[in-house]
Order: sequence, then C-alpha cells, then structure tokens
Amino acid sequence: MPRLGAHMSTAGGAEKALERGQSIGCETIQVFVTGPSQWKTKVVATEEAERFAAAQQATGIAPVVAHARYLLNLGSPDEALWRRSIEAFWEELQNCQQLQIPGIVLHPGAHMGAGEEAGLQRIAAALDELRQRDTNLPVHVLLENTAGQGTVLGHRFEHLARIMEMVQDPSWLGVCFDTCHAFSAGYELRTAEGFQETWAEFERALGLNRLEFVHLNDAKGCLGCHLDRHEQIGKGQLGLEAFRQILNDKRLRGLPMSLETPKGPEMAEDVENLSILRSLITES
Repeated sequence: MPRLGAHMSTAGGAEKALERGQSIGCETIQVFVTGPSQWKTKVVATEEAERFAAAQQATGIAPVVAHARYLLNLGSPDEALWRRSIEAFWEELQNCQQLQIPGIVLHPGAHMGAGEEAGLQRIAAALDELRQRDTNLPVHVLLENTAGQGTVLGHRFEHLARIMEMVQDPSWLGVCFDTCHAFSAGYELRTAEGFQETWAEFERALGLNRLEFVHLNDAKGCLGCHLDRHEQIGKGQLGLEAFRQILNDKRLRGLPMSLETPKGPEMAEDVENLSILRSLITES
C-alpha cells in the first residue's frame, strides 16, 4: 500500500514534525531542514538529532524526506548565485545526514535566459561538485519535476534524464514526482489513456526505478498552463480520478506519498485530504 503523509512543520524542533504527523495519521512526512525562504542555515545540533531519532522510532513514521529551500538555483548562469546555491545546498545535505534523512527533494533550477542545455549543464556541474565533497554521503537528491514557469527547468522528464546522463555519479540521484507540476506541464493524469501514456514517457526517459517519492497535489491551473499552484485533493483541475489511478497503480504501490496542499495551523485540511486519498485505495 502507498505510505501517505504530508509536509510537516519543524517549528519547536525537528522532532515536532514527527509528533504533528503522528497526530493526524501520517505514515511518511516531508520537512524543511532549514528555513525555506532564507539563505542563513539553521544547523541541526546533536541533541536535536537525538530527539528526532527517538521520535521517529516512537512514531514509526518512515521515510522522512526533506525538501530543499526555494532560493536555490543550481542552474543559474550568475556565478555568485550559483556558488551561493551550491554552498547552501551543501549545508542542507549536512543537516539531512545529521538527522539520518535519506533523501532531499530539489527543484533542479532555472536557466535565466541562458538556454535549457546550458542550465542543465550547470545543474549537473553543481551536483558533481557536491558529490565530490563526500562520495559516501548517505543522502539521495530527488530531482522534482516542475510546472515550467518562466525559465524553470525540469518540466519535461527528459530534463531530469539529461541531468542524470551528464553527472559523473547518477547513483545518488532519484526522482520526486509532483502531480500538480506534471499536469501543469502538460502531462495528462485524469484519463486512463493519458495516465498510461504519462507513465510510459516517464519509464522511457527515466525508468520507474528512479522514482522514490511522490507529491500528491491537486492543481489550480489547467492542463499545460505551467502554473505552480497547488489545490486541495479533488477540488482542483485534476479531480479525484487522477489520484484514484495513482493510488491503485501496482507500479507505484509501496512508494511514500506526501501532500503539499495549503493548510492552516490546525492541519484540518491535511486530515480531510488524507481521508479522501485513503478512501480511493482499492484493496487488492
């Protein structure tokens, strides 16, 4: 069965995310390991890592996956921003290692007018530099497919495949598939035919063995609009049928899947969305 969960806040300490997740029935969660919209990195102390490990054992929530901060742009042609992004991402990888988080989701980057191939080469070069700093780092970088706003790369599966083709060591790279982003980028998920063709394209470009995490988000925008706006499950343009197909596809069974839908401090939206998703699962 899919392991379902949601993005959880680490306010008050990383272990609080696990406690919040347990309180609403999460089986997996996603977290930020530093502030998502600031360059300064909050370094995880040993004591916090120990509390996190104890909370994970107590809750049984696994896996926990991180999401990189939004400011990073490993595809930037601007040397200062590219270098700053590399250093900031390295600090996040260190936090993941300290918390024993096995994977971190990364938006590949934007080419900022330099062209797709140039941007993809910059991303690959940045990942190579990071890998060379510690070839034994036990954290997978999960490249996320994007909606493709502006010059953002990753809205075609071939972009992610090209990065993996160019890096020296693709073994530490995986993929995070986002339903809203895929739909907004032009991949049909609502019809049986479109759903099968989307996953056939994924298989051709990347291989399903690369898929390690799934973001379950409905979409405010229409098919191919390139709008990165998430909506509650069943209330957007994707509708319930897309999620029914994802949750019951035997190729995707067992994968951790997390909500990234808008919510308030009480997490009532997460509770409702998780209930809807679980109601769509057909026992087999």
